[in-house]
Amino acid sequence: MASSPTILDSDFRYIDKRGNLLRSRTELTVAQMLTFLEEDYDYDYDLSLNGKTFKVDFKTSKGLIEVIDNDDDIKKYKEIKEVLPEQKIMAIGHPKYASQIKELQDIVFYDKTPQTGSIFLEDPSFSFDYAHILPLVEKCSILHGHTSSVMVELVGQMKDNLLLDFGVAKKIIKEVVNVFDHKFFINRKYLKSEDESHYKIEFEGPKGMFDLQVPKNTTYLLEGEATVENLSSEIIKLLAPKMPHNVEAVGVYIYEGYNKGSHIISNISR
Repeated sequence: MASSPTILDSDFRYIDKRGNLLRSRTELTVAQMLTFLEEDYDYDYDLSLNGKTFKVDFKTSKGLIEVIDNDDDIKKYKEIKEVLPEQKIMAIGHPKYASQIKELQDIVFYDKTPQTGSIFLEDPSFSFDYAHILPLVEKCSILHGHTSSVMVELVGQMKDNLLLDFGVAKKIIKEVVNVFDHKFFINRKYLKSEDESHYKIEFEGPKGMFDLQVPKNTTYLLEGEATVENLSSEIIKLLAPKMPHNVEAVGVYIYEGYNKGSHIISNISR
Protein backbone atom coordinates (compact mmCIF):
# COMPACT_ATOMS: atom_id res chain seq x y z
CA MET A 1 0.00 0.00 0.00
CA ALA A 2 1.43 3.37 -0.98
CA SER A 3 2.21 5.67 1.90
CA SER A 4 1.42 9.38 2.00
CA PRO A 5 4.44 11.69 1.75
CA THR A 6 5.47 13.50 4.91
CA ILE A 7 5.42 17.28 4.47
CA LEU A 8 7.69 19.19 6.84
CA ASP A 9 8.07 22.89 7.60
CA SER A 10 11.34 22.72 5.64
CA ASP A 11 9.32 21.90 2.50
CA PHE A 12 7.62 25.30 2.60
CA ARG A 13 8.86 28.87 2.26
CA TYR A 14 7.37 31.22 4.85
CA ILE A 15 7.93 34.87 3.95
CA ASP A 16 6.56 37.80 5.94
CA LYS A 17 5.42 41.09 4.41
CA ARG A 18 8.91 42.53 4.91
CA GLY A 19 10.52 39.81 2.80
CA ASN A 20 12.08 37.91 5.73
CA LEU A 21 12.41 34.17 5.09
CA LEU A 22 10.99 32.59 8.23
CA ARG A 23 11.71 29.09 9.50
CA SER A 24 8.25 27.80 10.38
CA ARG A 25 4.53 28.40 10.20
CA THR A 26 4.61 29.36 13.88
CA GLU A 27 7.02 32.22 13.12
CA LEU A 28 4.83 33.31 10.21
CA THR A 29 1.80 33.43 12.53
CA VAL A 30 3.72 35.59 15.02
CA ALA A 31 4.83 37.93 12.21
CA GLN A 32 1.28 38.19 10.86
CA MET A 33 -0.15 38.96 14.30
CA LEU A 34 2.48 41.64 15.00
CA THR A 35 1.74 43.22 11.61
CA PHE A 36 -1.99 43.11 12.31
CA LEU A 37 -1.39 44.86 15.66
CA GLU A 38 0.79 47.43 13.84
CA GLU A 39 3.70 46.50 16.12
CA ASP A 40 7.11 47.09 14.53
CA TYR A 41 9.61 44.21 14.88
CA ASP A 42 13.10 43.05 14.01
CA TYR A 43 13.46 39.42 12.93
CA ASP A 44 16.52 37.32 13.96
CA TYR A 45 17.62 40.07 16.35
CA ASP A 46 21.21 39.88 17.66
CA LEU A 47 21.21 40.06 21.48
CA SER A 48 24.63 40.24 23.19
CA LEU A 49 25.00 38.66 26.64
CA ASN A 50 28.27 38.05 28.50
CA GLY A 51 30.31 38.23 25.32
CA LYS A 52 27.94 35.86 23.51
CA THR A 53 25.48 36.79 20.78
CA PHE A 54 22.07 35.14 20.67
CA LYS A 55 19.65 35.19 17.76
CA VAL A 56 16.22 36.06 19.14
CA ASP A 57 13.33 35.46 16.74
CA PHE A 58 11.46 38.75 17.24
CA LYS A 59 12.36 42.04 18.94
CA THR A 60 9.53 44.51 19.47
CA SER A 61 9.32 47.81 21.34
CA LYS A 62 7.58 45.97 24.18
CA GLY A 63 9.82 42.93 24.47
CA LEU A 64 11.26 39.82 22.84
CA ILE A 65 9.50 36.76 21.40
CA GLU A 66 11.26 33.41 20.97
CA VAL A 67 9.66 30.48 19.13
CA ILE A 68 10.72 27.22 20.81
CA ASP A 69 11.68 24.73 18.09
CA ASN A 70 14.38 22.71 19.87
CA ASP A 71 16.24 22.18 23.16
CA ASP A 72 18.79 24.89 22.29
CA ASP A 73 15.96 27.44 22.14
CA ILE A 74 14.87 26.40 25.63
CA LYS A 75 18.43 26.83 26.98
CA LYS A 76 18.75 30.22 25.26
CA TYR A 77 15.44 31.41 26.72
CA LYS A 78 16.42 30.39 30.26
CA GLU A 79 19.84 32.05 29.97
CA ILE A 80 18.28 35.34 28.84
CA LYS A 81 15.83 35.20 31.76
CA GLU A 82 18.66 34.54 34.24
CA VAL A 83 21.10 37.17 32.96
CA LEU A 84 18.52 39.85 32.12
CA PRO A 85 15.59 39.28 34.50
CA GLU A 86 14.24 42.74 33.71
CA GLN A 87 14.04 41.95 29.98
CA LYS A 88 10.51 41.13 28.87
CA ILE A 89 10.64 37.96 26.79
CA MET A 90 7.92 35.47 25.87
CA ALA A 91 8.47 31.99 24.50
CA ILE A 92 5.96 30.25 22.26
CA GLY A 93 6.25 26.47 22.40
CA HIS A 94 6.11 24.47 19.18
CA PRO A 95 3.35 21.79 19.12
CA LYS A 96 5.93 18.98 19.05
CA TYR A 97 6.90 20.01 22.60
CA ALA A 98 3.37 19.47 23.86
CA SER A 99 4.48 16.33 25.69
CA GLN A 100 6.95 18.38 27.74
CA ILE A 101 4.19 20.13 29.67
CA LYS A 102 6.17 20.76 32.85
CA GLU A 103 9.10 22.19 30.93
CA LEU A 104 6.90 24.45 28.85
CA GLN A 105 5.09 25.70 31.95
CA ASP A 106 8.49 26.78 33.27
CA ILE A 107 9.08 28.73 30.06
CA VAL A 108 5.84 30.37 29.00
CA PHE A 109 4.50 33.03 31.37
CA TYR A 110 1.20 34.91 31.20
CA ASP A 111 0.53 38.15 33.03
CA LYS A 112 -3.19 37.68 33.39
CA THR A 113 -5.88 35.14 34.09
CA PRO A 114 -7.57 33.79 32.07
CA GLN A 115 -4.73 33.08 29.69
CA THR A 116 -4.71 34.19 26.08
CA GLY A 117 -4.30 31.15 23.87
CA SER A 118 -4.84 29.86 20.37
CA ILE A 119 -5.70 26.65 18.58
CA PHE A 120 -5.47 25.67 14.93
CA LEU A 121 -7.39 23.08 12.96
CA GLU A 122 -6.62 21.29 9.72
CA ASP A 123 -8.80 18.48 8.42
CA PRO A 124 -9.37 16.78 5.04
CA SER A 125 -13.02 17.80 5.26
CA PHE A 126 -11.96 21.48 5.25
CA SER A 127 -11.58 21.55 1.46
CA PHE A 128 -13.75 22.82 -1.34
CA ASP A 129 -13.88 22.89 -5.14
CA TYR A 130 -14.75 26.13 -6.87
CA ALA A 131 -14.57 28.13 -10.08
CA HIS A 132 -13.72 31.79 -10.48
CA ILE A 133 -12.63 34.48 -12.90
CA LEU A 134 -10.16 37.29 -12.20
CA PRO A 135 -10.70 39.82 -15.02
CA LEU A 136 -7.83 42.00 -13.80
CA VAL A 137 -5.22 39.20 -14.11
CA GLU A 138 -4.60 38.08 -17.70
CA LYS A 139 -3.66 34.47 -16.89
CA CYS A 140 -6.69 34.06 -14.63
CA SER A 141 -9.18 36.07 -16.70
CA ILE A 142 -10.84 32.96 -18.08
CA LEU A 143 -13.19 30.65 -16.22
CA HIS A 144 -11.12 28.09 -14.28
CA GLY A 145 -11.25 26.12 -11.06
CA HIS A 146 -9.31 25.03 -7.98
CA THR A 147 -9.46 22.60 -5.12
CA SER A 148 -8.48 24.46 -1.97
CA SER A 149 -7.86 23.31 1.59
CA VAL A 150 -8.37 25.46 4.66
CA MET A 151 -6.65 25.81 8.02
CA VAL A 152 -8.27 27.91 10.74
CA GLU A 153 -6.69 29.40 13.85
CA LEU A 154 -8.68 30.81 16.76
CA VAL A 155 -7.30 33.24 19.34
CA GLY A 156 -8.91 34.27 22.61
CA GLN A 157 -9.25 33.87 26.37
CA MET A 158 -8.95 30.33 27.71
CA LYS A 159 -11.08 28.96 30.51
CA ASP A 160 -9.82 25.94 32.43
CA ASN A 161 -6.93 25.71 29.94
CA LEU A 162 -9.38 25.42 27.04
CA LEU A 163 -10.15 27.93 24.29
CA LEU A 164 -12.76 25.91 22.39
CA ASP A 165 -13.42 22.19 22.13
CA PHE A 166 -11.90 20.86 18.90
CA GLY A 167 -15.09 18.93 18.08
CA VAL A 168 -17.23 22.06 18.36
CA ALA A 169 -14.77 24.14 16.32
CA LYS A 170 -14.53 21.46 13.62
CA LYS A 171 -18.31 21.32 13.21
CA ILE A 172 -18.55 25.13 12.82
CA ILE A 173 -15.68 25.31 10.33
CA LYS A 174 -17.00 22.43 8.24
CA GLU A 175 -20.44 24.07 8.00
CA VAL A 176 -18.88 27.29 6.71
CA VAL A 177 -16.51 25.62 4.24
CA ASN A 178 -19.42 23.61 2.82
CA VAL A 179 -21.10 26.89 1.86
CA PHE A 180 -18.16 27.50 -0.51
CA ASP A 181 -18.05 24.03 -2.08
CA HIS A 182 -18.77 23.80 -5.84
CA LYS A 183 -19.54 27.49 -6.16
CA PHE A 184 -18.69 30.02 -8.86
CA PHE A 185 -17.13 33.14 -7.28
CA ILE A 186 -17.29 36.50 -9.01
CA ASN A 187 -17.07 40.18 -8.08
CA ARG A 188 -20.53 41.66 -7.58
CA LYS A 189 -19.60 44.66 -9.75
CA TYR A 190 -19.76 42.45 -12.88
CA LEU A 191 -23.46 41.69 -12.22
CA LYS A 192 -25.52 43.37 -14.97
CA SER A 193 -28.96 41.96 -14.24
CA GLU A 194 -30.77 39.10 -12.56
CA ASP A 195 -34.03 37.24 -12.60
CA GLU A 196 -35.59 34.84 -10.12
CA SER A 197 -33.08 32.05 -10.75
CA HIS A 198 -30.09 33.48 -12.67
CA TYR A 199 -27.43 36.17 -12.61
CA LYS A 200 -26.22 37.80 -15.82
CA ILE A 201 -22.47 38.52 -15.61
CA GLU A 202 -20.70 40.78 -18.10
CA PHE A 203 -17.18 42.21 -18.28
CA GLU A 204 -14.50 43.12 -20.78
CA GLY A 205 -11.26 41.31 -19.93
CA PRO A 206 -7.85 40.66 -21.46
CA LYS A 207 -9.30 37.64 -23.28
CA GLY A 208 -12.28 39.51 -24.69
CA MET A 209 -15.90 40.13 -23.77
CA PHE A 210 -17.54 37.71 -21.31
CA ASP A 211 -21.32 37.38 -21.23
CA LEU A 212 -22.47 34.67 -18.82
CA GLN A 213 -25.79 33.55 -17.40
CA VAL A 214 -25.21 31.54 -14.22
CA PRO A 215 -27.58 29.89 -11.72
CA LYS A 216 -28.01 31.79 -8.48
CA ASN A 217 -27.84 28.68 -6.30
CA THR A 218 -24.30 27.85 -7.49
CA THR A 219 -22.95 31.42 -7.63
CA TYR A 220 -21.39 33.41 -4.80
CA LEU A 221 -21.18 37.18 -5.32
CA LEU A 222 -18.24 38.84 -3.55
CA GLU A 223 -17.55 42.44 -2.56
CA GLY A 224 -14.30 42.57 -4.51
CA GLU A 225 -12.35 40.27 -6.80
CA ALA A 226 -12.51 36.50 -6.32
CA THR A 227 -8.94 36.19 -5.07
CA VAL A 228 -7.84 33.64 -2.48
CA GLU A 229 -7.20 36.58 -0.11
CA ASN A 230 -10.80 37.70 -0.47
CA LEU A 231 -12.06 34.14 0.03
CA SER A 232 -10.08 34.00 3.31
CA SER A 233 -11.78 37.21 4.44
CA GLU A 234 -15.20 35.90 3.40
CA ILE A 235 -14.72 32.71 5.43
CA ILE A 236 -13.79 34.84 8.46
CA LYS A 237 -17.01 36.88 7.99
CA LEU A 238 -19.04 33.66 8.13
CA LEU A 239 -17.08 32.12 11.01
CA ALA A 240 -17.00 35.15 13.32
CA PRO A 241 -20.74 35.24 14.25
CA LYS A 242 -20.64 31.53 15.09
CA MET A 243 -17.75 31.83 17.57
CA PRO A 244 -18.29 31.97 21.35
CA HIS A 245 -17.50 35.28 23.07
CA ASN A 246 -14.11 34.17 24.41
CA VAL A 247 -12.79 33.83 20.84
CA GLU A 248 -11.43 37.27 19.96
CA ALA A 249 -9.75 36.74 16.57
CA VAL A 250 -9.95 34.33 13.66
CA GLY A 251 -7.23 33.51 11.16
CA VAL A 252 -7.79 31.59 7.93
CA TYR A 253 -5.24 29.99 5.64
CA ILE A 254 -6.46 28.93 2.20
CA TYR A 255 -4.11 26.90 0.04
CA GLU A 256 -4.67 27.40 -3.69
CA GLY A 257 -3.06 24.25 -5.01
CA TYR A 258 0.28 23.23 -3.46
CA ASN A 259 2.60 25.50 -1.47
CA LYS A 260 0.82 28.79 -2.12
CA GLY A 261 -2.18 30.55 -0.75
CA SER A 262 -3.34 33.26 1.60
CA HIS A 263 -3.48 33.95 5.33
CA ILE A 264 -5.80 36.58 6.78
CA ILE A 265 -6.32 37.23 10.50
CA SER A 266 -8.99 39.54 11.88
CA ASN A 267 -10.36 40.65 15.24
CA ILE A 268 -13.98 39.81 15.94
CA SER A 269 -16.15 42.86 16.55
CA ARG A 270 -18.91 42.18 19.06
